Amino acid sequence: MKARMNSSVSPDVMTAIQLLNKTIHAGGVDPLALELVHLRASQINGCSPCVFAGVASAKKSGETDERLHSVAAWRETPFFTEKERAALALAEAATRIQDGAPGVTDEIWDAAAAHFDEKQLSAIILNIAMTNFFNRINHTIRAQAGMTW
Repeated sequence: MKARMNSSVSPDVMTAIQLLNKTIHAGGVDPLALELVHLRASQINGCSPCVFAGVASAKKSGETDERLHSVAAWRETPFFTEKERAALALAEAATRIQDGAPGVTDEIWDAAAAHFDEKQLSAIILNIAMTNFFNRINHTIRAQAGMTW
């Protein structure tokens, strides 16, 4: 499959994206948890560039291969903390909103709120939204894994 267009974006868009990323990372959430959330949402959406970049970024931040290989099946593994599980469940529920999916139920929200304060939840939600934003752009232009913005 060939990319439909060059994935470079205008300087104004890049400035906005950088400010959003700065806000996400200032939210007080463990950076590795943010990486896991990004990776899981990208896996759900089948976004190969974001999965590729997410794995590379997580490894650069110190994430282990064992955990990265298990993100898609996080419920069935012993490798994630309860806090990370709450963030992953929130990422899945917020990403899977199509065709009548229940989205973020009270149970999922309450589990996340038990582990994260409002500032942290805001950062996680924004991280999920940004991931879905990029996943949709990448699908539309057929961006390829291994290529960077």
